[in-house]
Amino acid sequence: MESGRWRGAVSRGMLPLLALHAVNEYYRLPWKPPVTAGLLAANTLIYLRPSFLDSLLPFVDEVWFNPHLILKNKDMKRFFLSVFYHVDESHLVYNMMSLLWKGVQLETSMGSSEFVSMVVLLLGLSQGISMLLAKALLVFFDYGRPYYSEYAVGFSGLLFAMKVVLNSRSDNFTNVNGLIVPARYAAWAELILIQMFVPRVSFLGHLGGILAGILYLKLKGLYSGPDPLTRIIRELTGLLRWPLRFIGNMFRLRRRRISGRGTVGGERRSLSGTWRCPACTYDNSDWLRNCEMCGTSRSNNGEVLRQTSRHSHDLPLEELRRRRVERFG
Repeated sequence: MESGRWRGAVSRGMLPLLALHAVNEYYRLPWKPPVTAGLLAANTLIYLRPSFLDSLLPFVDEVWFNPHLILKNKDMKRFFLSVFYHVDESHLVYNMMSLLWKGVQLETSMGSSEFVSMVVLLLGLSQGISMLLAKALLVFFDYGRPYYSEYAVGFSGLLFAMKVVLNSRSDNFTNVNGLIVPARYAAWAELILIQMFVPRVSFLGHLGGILAGILYLKLKGLYSGPDPLTRIIRELTGLLRWPLRFIGNMFRLRRRRISGRGTVGGERRSLSGTWRCPACTYDNSDWLRNCEMCGTSRSNNGEVLRQTSRHSHDLPLEELRRRRVERFG
């Protein structure tokens, strides 16, 4: 999450590198995490603002995360949308590279439904905790800058929360900008180092993300099974999958229907209106007496007679394959 006033997006040619890296990462994965891909696309599209979305998206000046404006105006779009906006290309690419690495691991290990639930909860917790911290500094220490004057956007608060969740059960050590620390404390080390070298970033936004990750793990420990939000998301996903599955089955049935020439292979049971050649397993129309593929004929009562006039038994497997390729080529 980065603080400051909007200076305008200046392209540095880094987005093609992000796209190449994401495509390469997804290409090698046996299962492609869809939610992570959706988050990458959403952040990138919001930054690029293509013409078909321009009229729908608020401008960054309308979504800066500022506790005072959120509470004063009950402006929830600042609360929820600020995480998806970035101030420049390097800010976007750095965050999306981190999201790609963390999102793939988390979504693969916990499943898409639980991953969506986690992202939603972490977003609400991290933004809420950041607001509470800013308000607490104002009330107890009379320090009002984070509450009144700090404007921030970016996905990094959520990334800090994801890092806490990802490393929560790790006993390994990790490298944080050259500093070797236990993985479970990596988020704290990164918080301090980033603040030292990039002081204009939002300290409270990142701290709120870390605390949100810790609180999420505590809340998750209270449930033996999936949390209620995960159950709701799974039910909604199931409702959406049903019509898609129905449409997919309709298309598959259409592809398997026979129209004169039949199909090769398929089920053992012959389809209605067809007969299967025992020599080459080609499904032929009931209108045909001889197999279109190898010439074997059938009798009038529907039983198949193997004729030797076309030497179907002597045809090598490679010749049958060649004929099938020619038939459908």
